[in-house]
Amino acid sequence: MLLTRLSIVLALTISAWGSPSLSPHVRHETRRSLPHGWVPIRRAPSDTVLPLRIGLVQPNLADIESLLLDVSHPESPNYGNHWSPAKVAQTFRPSKESIDTVYEWLTSEGISASRIKLSNAGSWVEANTTVAEAEDLLRTEYHVYSHASSGVEHIACNMGYHLPEHVTKHVELVTPTLHFDVKHRGSENGLKRRSNSPVAKPGQPGFGPVSPKTTGSIKTILNELENCNEQITPDCIRALYKFVYVPVATKKNSIGIVEYTPQAYVPSDLDMFFTNFSSSQVGQRPTLVGIDGGVVQAIEEGFDLNGESDLDLQYSMALVGKSQPVTLYQTGDEIEGASFNNLLDALDGSFCTFEGGDDPTEDGIYPDPFGGFEGAADCGTVKPAFVISTSYSYNEADLTPSYTARQCAEYAKLGLMGVTILYSSGDNGVAGNSGECLFTGQEQGFGAPNFNPTFPATCPFITSVGATQVNPGAKVTDPESACEQVIFSGGGFSNYFAIPSYQKEAVNSFLTKFPPSYPKTMWNSTGSRAFPDISANGANYVVAVDGEFELVFGTSASSPVSASILSAVNDARLALGKKPIGFINPAIYSFKGAFNDIKNGTNEGCGTQGFSAVEGWDPVTGLGTPNFPLLLAEFLLLP
Repeated sequence: MLLTRLSIVLALTISAWGSPSLSPHVRHETRRSLPHGWVPIRRAPSDTVLPLRIGLVQPNLADIESLLLDVSHPESPNYGNHWSPAKVAQTFRPSKESIDTVYEWLTSEGISASRIKLSNAGSWVEANTTVAEAEDLLRTEYHVYSHASSGVEHIACNMGYHLPEHVTKHVELVTPTLHFDVKHRGSENGLKRRSNSPVAKPGQPGFGPVSPKTTGSIKTILNELENCNEQITPDCIRALYKFVYVPVATKKNSIGIVEYTPQAYVPSDLDMFFTNFSSSQVGQRPTLVGIDGGVVQAIEEGFDLNGESDLDLQYSMALVGKSQPVTLYQTGDEIEGASFNNLLDALDGSFCTFEGGDDPTEDGIYPDPFGGFEGAADCGTVKPAFVISTSYSYNEADLTPSYTARQCAEYAKLGLMGVTILYSSGDNGVAGNSGECLFTGQEQGFGAPNFNPTFPATCPFITSVGATQVNPGAKVTDPESACEQVIFSGGGFSNYFAIPSYQKEAVNSFLTKFPPSYPKTMWNSTGSRAFPDISANGANYVVAVDGEFELVFGTSASSPVSASILSAVNDARLALGKKPIGFINPAIYSFKGAFNDIKNGTNEGCGTQGFSAVEGWDPVTGLGTPNFPLLLAEFLLLP
């Protein structure tokens, strides 16, 4: 009712205003180059309907780092005093001035007030427009783009769009425009789509810089600690990180693993794995939370569709043990799929429970117009687990700075609410997906010279996890090295995000003691967010996939293993009546000796050896791998 009244007031106000004073259009967002593989093939039909969504500027975002540090830095008197969803919503709700300005602009351009809708949380202004109307509003051209390898077609505007000068300061971004991970309607207008295959979505086989690799099936399982250099099992992880813990506060604690359809675990694979490594868990399954029609599909099988989920769940469940439930956030239906923002919509209750609001983004449209999930989009329907691990990513250059900034702010809001977010750092060293690097101007391609960081690993409000290995012939008690078997630990420096305060001392120490020998044109040396933050083993994992044991490699393993260890830290704190650890980066960068320093190995890519793992923090393995007893002790000393 409140929003209905607000819409009426806005309509009357707009009518009273009449035409606004004219102001020149200025460029609001620019893309210097297309994501690799996409080419324009024709102008978009002028009558194609676009779900235009205008993301309004959120107040107080400039202070979000300091607000997050206030509840997550060990020296803060407010450490652990996490916010409620309502407080998050109130703090970042766009102003009435921003809402009014955008409404006035749209109506002055001929979009009737009846076609304009304000999201309940006030974060987005929505209006379905034709391509012709959108081109006039944004002073741009829309084209149909085709992906060379898949034949999928996608509508986006040409390299940039414009807004009136008086409007631009009230708008963060507009979709669909430059963002190739954004899903919008169009199949009825002649766009080609593969069945069961969305445009540029996590979950598609081979998507992104994080994708587990296998060297094939294993004939004999070596389940002894002296064989951890050849095969990693749960016992190897426990030995490597001194991880011995029996949960005692399982009803208070929670851990979540994120998967994107069509990626799916195979139930019989879980039992096969548990039979060999954790017999008491045979028959146990993760708690399924389907987001936007997410289901554990059993139609298609193969390593590229089952390897990720099997790996994530087998190790996270075995490491936390039978008594601690593991929640599976299965995101996206089988037809359209989903993206990270669809997950955030479901998790971030501040957009959906405060004043009945939601945060609609066009990363997945539900009800699915292509015949999939027929329900409404999940928005604020899922209570976030205390620790959430995701083993998917984009190249940072795939997305625009405005898009990544808005999404990164959502991770900060989850941190304010006490949630620990972990992302794999990437499997291609300093290169991006499939070894793509950057030319001058951020154009991606093979043979390019410049390093290509991954996202969300570069977001300063998540914990990025790199990969290590037990060296061939080494003992499980010997120091690990950076992973150089099959994959290379993703790491480097963001081209979009500035260095956060909690990281400055560690990164500056690295740059002073071990200055990279590469020209500064090859990596961002201007004081940017560096990654990863921590690391864990990422080589030679024994995983049951489609009825066979295979050797699996990737930061896909490092993230859920780290999440399991951090979940045990939460369990111990909750058992003592303390708060969950929440956003851990300010704390872990202040700890001394809580991580095993990795001093060997590199993360090659882009025709180079990449960076080197050295004493202290480095852009290969971060602070190092967890030493569980010391890490637990540090966190238990905090309020």
